[in-house]
Amino acid sequence: MADPVRKQAVLLASGNAGKLRELGAVLAPLGVTLKPQAEFNVPEVEETGLSFVENAIIKARAAAAHSGLPAISDDSGLEVDYLNGAPGIYSARYSGGGDAANNARLLQELHDVPEAQRSARFQCVLVYMRHALDPTPLVCQASWEGAILFAPAGEHGFGYDPLFYVPEHHCSSAQLPPVIKNRISHRAKASALLFDALRQR
Repeated sequence: MADPVRKQAVLLASGNAGKLRELGAVLAPLGVTLKPQAEFNVPEVEETGLSFVENAIIKARAAAAHSGLPAISDDSGLEVDYLNGAPGIYSARYSGGGDAANNARLLQELHDVPEAQRSARFQCVLVYMRHALDPTPLVCQASWEGAILFAPAGEHGFGYDPLFYVPEHHCSSAQLPPVIKNRISHRAKASALLFDALRQR
């Protein structure tokens, strides 16, 4: 029997062009054509979950219900150990402003916190739902360990990348060449897991 995922359009429950491009390239060998939610006028859904997994499922289910297509959603964020996992699921709206305001708030929260207590990680959860009533969605989760710097560094990336120190490369995520970041990041790892899961299904 042919793989039901192959030769099929799949909706990405996100308006982020970068995510569409990156994930689309990962899934292309499976014959998947990834479509942006804007193409189907999918409305923004309220993220009422208490975890990355719950919010990813909410978004994928809503996108599949609206479009009639299988859907993939992404929920990701930054966990800082000293802050008991904050900003976590609220990473994108931590300050009520944009990236610069979020970074400023994080630095303020960690004011005078020593280097040894600034451990952190990015989390990414990808969910694939065959349809809105799918009782067994694929859930792929990956993390990227690092620490929070004392000041922003680098010009690549977005979000908390300028503050996220990558120990194995001795620089911030925003200082990494995109080709390297897209191989080792939380989203890259989760995307690889999703590829393997869809290929097996």
